[in-house]
Amino acid sequence: MLDHVAIQCTDVASSSSFYDAVLAPLGAQRIMDFGEVIGYGVPPRPDFWIGTHNSGEGFRESHIAFTAPDRAAVRAFFAAAVARGAEVLHEPRLWPEYHDTYFGAFVRDPDGNNVEAVCHLSG
Repeated sequence: MLDHVAIQCTDVASSSSFYDAVLAPLGAQRIMDFGEVIGYGVPPRPDFWIGTHNSGEGFRESHIAFTAPDRAAVRAFFAAAVARGAEVLHEPRLWPEYHDTYFGAFVRDPDGNNVEAVCHLSG
C-alpha cells in the first residue's frame, strides 16, 4: 500500500547516524544520500527517507514500524537504538493484543518519533 515514507529531522547528521545503525539489523541501508535528504531501504530502491525539518511549526510525532525478518533482528534493532541513547518505549516482546505472533520493540529516534521494529513470524 505504501510506496515510501519521509520524515523531517532537526539534525540530519544525528538522525542518519541513528538510522544507519538501527536499520542495518533489519537488512536496510542508506541507498541515496543528497546531504540534506537521505533514502534508506533494501536495494535497489529507498522507501524510507529523512530530511531537514523545513516546514510547519513545532514537533509532530510520527510512528514508523519497520519490518524485521525475524525476532533476532528486532532484538538487534533494539540493542543498536539503546546503544545510541534512544529512549526505550517498549522492550522487545510479544504483543498478543495485535496478533499471536506480533513481536516488536519501540524506541524514540533523535527527534522523538516512535520507531518500531516488528516481526510477524512465529518463533
